[in-house]
Amino acid sequence: MFSLKLSLLQVFFLMVPERVLSQPSPSPSRAMPTHSELGPRTQGGTLQSSEVPGISTAGPTVVTSSTPGNKTVDLFPVLPICVCDLTPGACDINCCCDSDCYLLHPRTVFSFCLPGSVRSASWVCVDNSLIFRSNSPFPSRVFIDSNGIKQFCVHVNNSRLNYLQKLQKVNATNFQALATEFGGESFTSTSQTQSPPSFYRAGDPILTYFPKWSVISLLRQPAGVGAGGLCAKSNPAGFLESKSTTCARFFKNLADSCTSDPALNAASYYNFTVLKVPRGMSDLQNMELQVPVTPVSQAGSPVLAGNTCQNVVAQVIYEIETNGTFGIQKVSVSFGQTNLTVEPRTSLQQDFIIHFRAFQQSTAASLTGSRSGNPGYIVGKPLLVLTGDMRHSMTLLQSQGDGTCSIKRHEVQFGVNAISGCKLRLKRVDCSHLQQELYQALHGSPRPEHIAIFGNADPAQKGEWTRILSRNYSVSAMHCTSCCVIPVSLEIQILWAYIGLQSNPQAHVSGARFLYQLQSIQEVTTHSSVLAWRILGTGEPGGLPPTGLHRIRHD
Repeated sequence: MFSLKLSLLQVFFLMVPERVLSQPSPSPSRAMPTHSELGPRTQGGTLQSSEVPGISTAGPTVVTSSTPGNKTVDLFPVLPICVCDLTPGACDINCCCDSDCYLLHPRTVFSFCLPGSVRSASWVCVDNSLIFRSNSPFPSRVFIDSNGIKQFCVHVNNSRLNYLQKLQKVNATNFQALATEFGGESFTSTSQTQSPPSFYRAGDPILTYFPKWSVISLLRQPAGVGAGGLCAKSNPAGFLESKSTTCARFFKNLADSCTSDPALNAASYYNFTVLKVPRGMSDLQNMELQVPVTPVSQAGSPVLAGNTCQNVVAQVIYEIETNGTFGIQKVSVSFGQTNLTVEPRTSLQQDFIIHFRAFQQSTAASLTGSRSGNPGYIVGKPLLVLTGDMRHSMTLLQSQGDGTCSIKRHEVQFGVNAISGCKLRLKRVDCSHLQQELYQALHGSPRPEHIAIFGNADPAQKGEWTRILSRNYSVSAMHCTSCCVIPVSLEIQILWAYIGLQSNPQAHVSGARFLYQLQSIQEVTTHSSVLAWRILGTGEPGGLPPTGLHRIRHD
């Protein structure tokens, strides 16, 4: 039988540049904007280089930028690869090239388009010395090329536009035609009623209808406000915005509120219909434009039994299925209920969850899970691994509030540094069981066998995964007859690089390896061991180098 001394295991998660896999150097004709002239990065986009690709020094120069243009176009033929399409069979919000959204003009529904999901905007450039003053209504910017020469560039939606073309003059001949095309009322009467929009836009409040009282209202998602997190019931749910909220309710007299307060009664969360699209307001008798809210299971009404209020709603979960501009197609609701003891100042915490998904989402697509990029990994998304035919995320140990190891594990995210630690107490077991338990604690269960090369790897396609190498090193041997060699550290190295076009690089994993450090221990009388897990990262603030090395180490 073997037991352990107290030992400390640390894990380091490092992101350092790997110059061997760096991208080809840009040509001398490329131009670079000054740091003060570069706009802010757009959240969710690919890593932006300091170069502006596409500038040529010959003639009027066109610079291709990754910033989405303002013009609404049919995007799918232009973008055969949709980098922000992370959820197969479902519409990813603000991903304007996601074919699962079934939107010919995405900007009519989305408030903005994620970078890389629309065709690139264009810049028209000339030598800055030729420009004295610009009165162009379009955004302009001065760029500096590799030779230090400034170029004046105008941001246009169509690179074929020429700002030297002759402006159209208004005269008696064409006045009527132009007035018909561009004319309109100078002022709109405030009393004029506008017809409701024909479909929901992302973030719009969802309309509900109470047939019993002929009242139109909004679908509410109560949220906590103030220091005590009191429930504010006026908070509307936003279309396509999946989120969860938690709030608290306090009761002066629960005996009276038990059966009279609608917030405690499950029926008050589905005794209405949801309008498929806003234009259903103008025809409330048309039941085809209304969707009933269906309870997943039977939920009892609150009952006061002695000193207990039974069947109180503690959790509400709405599942809403949508179909692009055709609106909401199905709404279901499920409940979590509890019992409250009647006493002064009784409180109740309630959870409200609203989840949107694509209508008639295929079962095969839902089983594959969300992607971590399409195709390249996106910073902050999970590193995908494969065990047999089962796909899951690479994980690390995670601590509970008292510092002991939690059943839940920390998900390793691509390009994101983290620190965590926990204490693992081991029972006195024989050497083989001790080794097995420590190995499992280090790499997780099931043990990762392969890692996804790209963020959209398919478990059925073995060529899209690479085997995780494993090696033991630095064995600290002790000359004894009753020793047990156990792992005291694990270093996980993940080599990655950008590939593809320099204007739209895609991060892929080139290889991964587990390095175990072993140590010999003698039989002692201690019954427990302490396992501490630490992750440390050195990624650049606000971004990552074009290539890098993830290193996770236990000491």
